[in-house]
Amino acid sequence: MSTLAPYVGALAAFLASLSYVPQVRKAWPRGSTDDLSLGMLTALTLGLTLWIVYGAIKGDWVIVGSNVVGAALAGAVLGCKLRDRKCHSHKRGTKP
Repeated sequence: MSTLAPYVGALAAFLASLSYVPQVRKAWPRGSTDDLSLGMLTALTLGLTLWIVYGAIKGDWVIVGSNVVGAALAGAVLGCKLRDRKCHSHKRGTKP
C-alpha cells in the first residue's frame, strides 16, 4: 500500500490545485475582486510558498509540485486583487 502513497498524494494535490482555477477565472476581469479578502489571499499565497520550501527541504515532489501550482494560481488572484485595489484608489483619488 505504501507504494500507492505518492500517487494518492499526487491525485489529491492535483484536485486541490484545480480548485483555484474558478477563482482565477472570476478574478481575471478588472474590478471583479471586491468580495475577496486581501489578507486571506496574501496569507494563502505565502503559506503555499512556504509549503514549496518545506517540500524542497524534504525532497517531496508531490508537495513541491502541487504547491507550485496552487501558489501560482493564488498569486494570480492576489495580483488581480492588487490591480483592482490600485485601480479603485486612483478612481477615488486616494492612496491604495
